[in-house]
Amino acid sequence: MSRRTMTSVPRPGRDRRAVLHRAPAGAERAEGRRVVVIGGGIAGIAAATVLAERGVDVDLVEREHTWGGRARSWDLGDGRSMSRGFHAFFRQYYTLRALLRRGDPSGSALTGIGDYPLQLAGGPRDSFRGIPRTPPLSVAAFALRSRSFPVRQLARVDVPAALALLRADFPATFSRYDGVSAQTLLDELRFPHDARHLALEVFARSFFADPAEFSAGELVGMFHTYFMGSAEGLVFDVPVDAYSPALWDPLIAALCGHGARARTGTRVVAVRPAADAVHVTGETDDFEVDAVVIAADPRGARALLDTMPGPTRDSDAWRRRIRSQRNAPPFAVWRLWLDLPVAAAAPAFLGTSGYGPLDNVSVLERFEATAARWSAAHGGSVLELHAYALHEAEAQDPTALRRELWHQLLRLHPELARASAVHEEWIVHDDCPLIGTSPWAERPTVRSPDERVVLAGDWLRTDEPVALMERAALTGVQAANTLLSRWGVAGQDYWSVPLRGVLRGRGGTHGARRGRRQR
Repeated sequence: MSRRTMTSVPRPGRDRRAVLHRAPAGAERAEGRRVVVIGGGIAGIAAATVLAERGVDVDLVEREHTWGGRARSWDLGDGRSMSRGFHAFFRQYYTLRALLRRGDPSGSALTGIGDYPLQLAGGPRDSFRGIPRTPPLSVAAFALRSRSFPVRQLARVDVPAALALLRADFPATFSRYDGVSAQTLLDELRFPHDARHLALEVFARSFFADPAEFSAGELVGMFHTYFMGSAEGLVFDVPVDAYSPALWDPLIAALCGHGARARTGTRVVAVRPAADAVHVTGETDDFEVDAVVIAADPRGARALLDTMPGPTRDSDAWRRRIRSQRNAPPFAVWRLWLDLPVAAAAPAFLGTSGYGPLDNVSVLERFEATAARWSAAHGGSVLELHAYALHEAEAQDPTALRRELWHQLLRLHPELARASAVHEEWIVHDDCPLIGTSPWAERPTVRSPDERVVLAGDWLRTDEPVALMERAALTGVQAANTLLSRWGVAGQDYWSVPLRGVLRGRGGTHGARRGRRQR
């Protein structure tokens, strides 16, 4: 029986210009199909969920011992938990939020964080509280109210270049900035020094990359998604507790309710398509399946793709594109359980610029239940410090890096000068993608030369201006839709922010759109 998509679909948020992308129509359910999804992060869980909901026999395998990928957490066993760092769940993350509702229908697992100011060392602190959420009013109000935009310096701004940000048209805008770095774009805009560091560079570094190596097209996509093209505004939520118990464990339970099997601590070492099946080899389990979704981190995905049979005339260029993808520089997360409380006026989350390697500070007991219980029991605070895009010397000398991070923290919070760490956890990773300046069209998408092997993850190209966790969730849905369409089964519709800027006109930004074929 063919599955018919409803013609009227409730909007996912407040933006009347949000775009509905229709999946190809088809049968209600797949019959006799089996898929292995490699990677239990957001992309893998999204792909597994859509497939299992359509009747596919799914095995979801994850090498770590908890779910969530780069947004996972783990229990330390003594009333504390650790994660890979703070994540902001923006209201524009339509696909991710739709996924989370499978395990949390009421939406109670996320809570608003209120304001999240940005602090420039020796300069102003900007706030997004009370800023209108609909562009271009949001942009104008922020510029007029912000201390980072002194009137005497606004005359230096390259107005045509700035207005171009409001005339974006995706995906064409991505290619327009091929070969241009975010650093170069910021130079050309000639924004005031303070505004550049607060409103622009802070956000660029949130992609774990130095602006000199980061794609200007991706930066423009970020401006459009979070501020200049979406009426959801710069508003985000956070989980009410550690990521695994609050978000991923309920979602995995819902997935298994559809008959899927989900296992952590399971490493896959090879993927070999053959004439009869795709053979997936693990350290402890082997699978013979109809198709596979590779939703590993970028380095892990490249390693698995290298295990596939050698290149052919059709796949050689694709393999070169895969191998050309780079990882971003390392980042550090330092979580501190202190014996003294932070100042009551301290924000739950503060972005910083000009504080050496320190990029932001989170006060976890303000929103995370596990941290709040520890804080109440011990009278101290649980802080998390992030340092992005580390230089090689910084990554190789963690003692010196922690000493510098502590010094910069005390510039922000002198009340902690006498504080000591009761506990601390320190991690450094370099498994995030670097969205560099190479041509946008050469970045890989969810498709591979073998139609039985699809990819998912935030390192892939999408036509929609999304990034980070939302790109992970979206590519997971797109990977599942690609397989389902091949089998004549209806896929999952999804929403995105508008594809055009507010000065580009309204045409094509609203209503049903047939999903594009990923090249």
